[in-house]
Formats: sequence, structure tokens, C-alpha cells
Amino acid sequence: MKLNLKRPLAFFDIESTGINVSSDRIVEISILKAMPDGTEQVKTLRINPEMPIPLEASLVHGIYDEDVAHEPTFKQVGEELSRFLDDCDLAGYNSNKFDIPMLVEEFLRAGVDFEVDNRHFVDVQNIFHQMEQRTLKAAYQFYCGKTLENAHSAEADIRATYEVLLAQVERYENKEWEDRRGNKSKPVQNDVPALHAFTSQNKWADLAGRLVYDDKGNEIFNFGKHKGRTCVEVFKTEPSYYAWMMQGDFALTTKKKLSQIWDRFQQQKNAVGEQSKLDLGAAKPEKPIDNDMLNKLQKKFGKE
Repeated sequence: MKLNLKRPLAFFDIESTGINVSSDRIVEISILKAMPDGTEQVKTLRINPEMPIPLEASLVHGIYDEDVAHEPTFKQVGEELSRFLDDCDLAGYNSNKFDIPMLVEEFLRAGVDFEVDNRHFVDVQNIFHQMEQRTLKAAYQFYCGKTLENAHSAEADIRATYEVLLAQVERYENKEWEDRRGNKSKPVQNDVPALHAFTSQNKWADLAGRLVYDDKGNEIFNFGKHKGRTCVEVFKTEPSYYAWMMQGDFALTTKKKLSQIWDRFQQQKNAVGEQSKLDLGAAKPEKPIDNDMLNKLQKKFGKE
């Protein structure tokens, strides 16, 4: 099938340092430009974001600081990208919420005049979500082949949810799945801990998503100026940040978890202090200082 195009439609995808449009930066952009005559043009560029790439972002897209250290900045390639996208409509997956805002922000930051008012945006994810609804009613029909009666009645909903899970386990129990890093597994098993692991992939440390775990199990901030930094690192350099959060308008689950991390940090710090005292004590000379030792020190360091 060939798309009916009156002008080029540029499908593009962005990899970045994070998902905050105002503070994060593009590290890679790939564009497939579908032409009205059916031909295609592809351009892929890696970009130096001029800021460190957080580890959790690198683990997702596989691009690390050293991979882009010698690549051009967005300001250096902005005009080239703008020309490539000239007279194009834009398309992507979740592009309306992320890729397009991120791209326009980079153009503005680089001082490149990239007009969007006269372009059409096609978000493939929106088509998917609207045509293949992800409601409980749709899931019940899809997995169980039944129509959900009395939808939004609490008892009807939980019974349908139970039946859907049974059908999912039966359907996917031996089905292979591949994550974004290329790791393959069979995660849907008739086992609650396994289902927990598969359905809790966000690795939130609190229930509000303000604190998450990195790949080493360290709690890191998932928002604000310290996003991507471990809580312990921030406590060491800016302990007042803990007090600010505890007094701020944050969920109680966040404050509870943060307090646990703070208490653990303080205990470790105190333990290090006690160990230092012990080390200093152990460093004392075994032989008591006597007159002979003082005379030798005087000869070595004293005035002639």
C-alpha cells in the first residue's frame, strides 16, 4: 500500500537525555521522509547534548557520553535538519506529546526558525490507542470473548479483571517477549512474583514515581534539578534538599521513602565516623613516648 501524500511526510524518532522537554536534550534523531512519489529518504544524526547523559537513559537507548562526545551539537546541525524537513508534515509514535515538542524546543534553543503552524501531525500511537481501546471492557471482549455487563460496577469490574488475568496467563504463558534492550524472556507465568516483576517495570521506589531505582538498586530522584542523581549523592552535597522535600507538597508515600533513605544515610555516615575514630586510635604508636624519643625528634626537626 502507498500513502496518498500531497507533500512529504517525515517520520522521526528522538533519543534523548530524558523526557523533560525544557531541560533534556536530543542525543540522536532519525528521520524517514516518505515522498509523494513513493520514494524514501533517511537521515540519522547523533548529537552532542552538551550535558551528561543519565545512566538510566543510556540503559534504555544504548547511547553513552563517550558515544556523542565528538558529535556536533544541535546548534551546529539545526539548519541542516530544518532544510531536510522543509515542507514536510510530521509523523511518529507518541510524537505529539514528546518528539515534536522536544524537536521544536531544540530548534528554538538553537535560534533556528522552524515553522510548525502549517504542518500536519500524525501520531501513530494515538491511532493505535483510539482504535484498539485499552479499557477493561475492551480487554474482557478481547481475552474472554464476552461483553462486560454493568461496566463500572465494582463487583462486575473486579470479576472481569480476574477472568482477564486468567485468560492472559493461559494465552501468554509460553510466549517469548523482548524488552527494549533486546533481552528475551517468557515473563507471563502462572506465578504471582513473576507477574509482579513484569507489571512493575517502572521500578518506582515510592508509589508516586518521584523516586526510582537505577540498575544497581540505588534510589535516584526522578524529577527536578537533581533528576538522575542518587539520593545519597544529593544528601552529601545539599542536605537541605531533604528538608525542603519533607516540608513541601509531596505525597506521603514519597516522604516516607525519602525519610527511610535519609535515616539509612545518617546511620552509614555515623558508622564511618566511628570507624574513623577507631582507625585514629589504632594509629597511635605502640611504644609510649619517652625522653629518648623526644631527644631524637628534637635532633631531627629542632633548630640547630
